[in-house]
Amino acid sequence: TTWNLAQAAPTLLHGFLLYAGMVIAIGPQNLFVLRQGLDRRHLLVTALLCTAADMLLIGVSVGGLGAAVAANQLFATVAALAGVAFLSCYGLRALHTAWGRQGAVASEPACTTALTLKGTILAALGFTFLNPAAYVDTLLTVGTASSQYLLDERLVFGAGAVLAAGLWFFALAYGASRLTHLFQHPRAWQTLDVVSGCIMLGMAGALYASQLA
Repeated sequence: TTWNLAQAAPTLLHGFLLYAGMVIAIGPQNLFVLRQGLDRRHLLVTALLCTAADMLLIGVSVGGLGAAVAANQLFATVAALAGVAFLSCYGLRALHTAWGRQGAVASEPACTTALTLKGTILAALGFTFLNPAAYVDTLLTVGTASSQYLLDERLVFGAGAVLAAGLWFFALAYGASRLTHLFQHPRAWQTLDVVSGCIMLGMAGALYASQLA
C-alpha cells in the first residue's frame, strides 16, 4: 500500500472531529463527569475510566464488529432495559438530593453527595455501557464512518476518536473543578440536581417508549 504518514493526518482528524461532535453533547455521561469535577472527587479515575470505556467501544467499532453487535436484537433490548433502570435510578437520586437541599440556606456550605471510589468506578462504567445512545453513536456512527478505510487507516481513525474522547473527559472533569466557587450557594447545586434528574428521567422515558414501539 502507498498509504503513509501524509495520509494519516486527515484520517486522524476525521476520527477526531467526528467523535468530538458526538462526545460533547449533553448526556448522562457528561453530566456525571461534570458533577465529579464540581465535587473535586476522583477526577483522574473518572476521566480515565470514561476514556477507556469509550476506547473499548471505538475499538469494537473500527474493528468491524460494530454493526453486528448493534444489529443483535436481544442485545439491544437487554441494553435498553438496563439503561432505563440505570438512568431512572440516578435521575431519582438526583431529584431526591435536590429535594434534600431545600432546607439549606445561603450561609451553609453546599453539601454534596460525593461518590466513593467504588461508586465512581461503577457509575463511570454504567454511564457508558448502560447508555444505549453510546452504542448508537459509537458502534453505528463510528463503525460506519470507519468502514470507508482500510484496516491500518481504521486504526488511525479510531486513534483520532479516542484522542477526542480523552481530551474532552479530562478537560470537562478538571475544568469543572475550577468552577466550584460558582456552586458555593446551595441553590446552584439544587438547580444542577434538578436539571440532571430531569434529563436522565427524560432519556429513560424516551428509551422505554422506544422499546414499547
